[in-house]
Amino acid sequence: MKRNIWLFGSIIGGILCTNMIVMVNMMYSDTHFKGNDVVGYAAMIILFSLIFFGVKNHRDKQLGGYISFGKAFKMGSLIALVGATLYVVVWLFYYYLFVPDFIDVYTDYVLTTCAPEDIETKTAQMADFKEMYKNPLFVILITYSEVLPVGLVVALVSALLLKRKQFEKSLS
Repeated sequence: MKRNIWLFGSIIGGILCTNMIVMVNMMYSDTHFKGNDVVGYAAMIILFSLIFFGVKNHRDKQLGGYISFGKAFKMGSLIALVGATLYVVVWLFYYYLFVPDFIDVYTDYVLTTCAPEDIETKTAQMADFKEMYKNPLFVILITYSEVLPVGLVVALVSALLLKRKQFEKSLS
């Protein structure tokens, strides 16, 4: 089980990190960069679907085709946690060493993409966000909140789809 958790979690984390670095670099190099949250979260769902394959692999190869919902959810959650933790660690290094002005660039991006009537509200929100981002604990929590909830939802769905108890085989 540990091998699959580390393997699939590392693959997810590696792809998440690569995507994050590419997107941040695009934001830095193109002042008119337009991100798409729907596409971003859809890509994360597809990427986190590797959780399904990690749990299925473990169920079929190590557990004889049977796994409880709890064990499947635990394994899927741990895969998501490994991937998200890798993402957080890489972001911390990348942010503090390579893009320490990211919040300024991000604030400019948000303010240029919001509606004119929202500019005053957004300016205040971004000032608060910038102040909170000075705290490394906040940086860690906000970074986890970007990806971990998606991974946990996929882990839950995977556990529901993959759970199979031994007595179910005799019924089919």
